[in-house]
Amino acid sequence: MDPTELPLRPLHLPDPIGWWPLAPGWWFVIALLLAGIGWLVLRAWRKYQFLAPQRYAMRTLAEVESDYLTRRDPLMLGRQLSELLRRSMLAYAPRHEVAGLTGDAWLEWLDRDLPVPYFHTEGGKSLLQLPYRDPNGDFSDVDVNALLAAVRMRLVTPVGSAV
Repeated sequence: MDPTELPLRPLHLPDPIGWWPLAPGWWFVIALLLAGIGWLVLRAWRKYQFLAPQRYAMRTLAEVESDYLTRRDPLMLGRQLSELLRRSMLAYAPRHEVAGLTGDAWLEWLDRDLPVPYFHTEGGKSLLQLPYRDPNGDFSDVDVNALLAAVRMRLVTPVGSAV
């Protein structure tokens, strides 16, 4: 018999292997990836929520500064900064730890966790005396810039080991 006359069909190759359905290993990798992304999003959201009082305090500080620049009233500045610090610190620390502090104990608590004790300087100590001074008195001894720098540093620096 002649080999060219044999009734042979051409080779029939199988279909190429498709990418679907995925192997179980790929499903595991996808699940790990989604869990990791979810964890990162949750962590970012918690940090965003934790820093909300700080963002609010910094906006309020900017408003207080602009108010001071227009009015030049150091008494009002002292009251507003004192209230801002008290409210901000209550957002991060337990009420029983912060609410009852006055005088040097309050300044010492404000200096906690700061790289330099800003509130034990003359600018920081004016926070205690400024709201109670005579409105018609001389305020040339008050270093407003040092006080604002101390308040800004306290609001920016996290309290305790948080974040």
